[in-house]
Amino acid sequence: MEANKVVCMDNLEFMKTLPSENIDLIYGDILFGTGKKFKDYQDLKPDKNVIEDFYIPRIKEMYRVLKNNGSIYLQMDYRINHWIRYILDEIFGENNFVNEIIWQYYMGGKGKKEFAKKHDTILFYCKNKGSHTFNQFKVKRYLDFIPSLKDDSKDANTGHDKIGYYSTVVCPDVWSSIKSVFNMSNEYVNYNTQKPLALMERIIKASSNEGDLVGDFFMGSGSFIVKAKELNRNYIGCDINPKAVEITNLRLTS
Repeated sequence: MEANKVVCMDNLEFMKTLPSENIDLIYGDILFGTGKKFKDYQDLKPDKNVIEDFYIPRIKEMYRVLKNNGSIYLQMDYRINHWIRYILDEIFGENNFVNEIIWQYYMGGKGKKEFAKKHDTILFYCKNKGSHTFNQFKVKRYLDFIPSLKDDSKDANTGHDKIGYYSTVVCPDVWSSIKSVFNMSNEYVNYNTQKPLALMERIIKASSNEGDLVGDFFMGSGSFIVKAKELNRNYIGCDINPKAVEITNLRLTS
């Protein structure tokens, strides 16, 4: 298999051409099952049978091409995360579930009689738990109030110092510090549901090493592939949409 390329093809047919146990990390910003016709693609209907018919053969192929110490991250939202987790449990084994990651963001609308839906779910599974690649890291955490030995500058209600500070903690499974891609962002490429490079970086660094082969078969705007190249990973990408491949290739050469 030739690495460091992207192809325009149905991802199921493409994955069938790949050798078994060859990829270290797979990421997918999968179809969310909204039923909508976006500018850049047609989403699946939010129907259990439609979701299972589409994803079961594809996730089976992802399992086959993944190395024994490899990992998979699939990103979605509340519409289908329960169905996808069941499929992953069946194919990868429920004992190989690692994390349910919550990526919290603030853009988008909000309903009048519900809490605002402001997060995606990223399901993280491995092929063999315990032997999978994982690089632990720390992130900054902002604490609003800290205890103080001083008597001045206290908050009247809490008795704590009013000055906040940053601390570092082992990365939790709720990611709230990574912003969405806005149309004024330097990385914006005008592709529906584009994901931020910082989100891709966190996943790539956590579950692969330099020189590893990583794959994205729902490539979209190409953020995962672009960041993989920047971080000295070998990559392979696929999308059925010619615009996705064109944009990704432009980003790779810019």
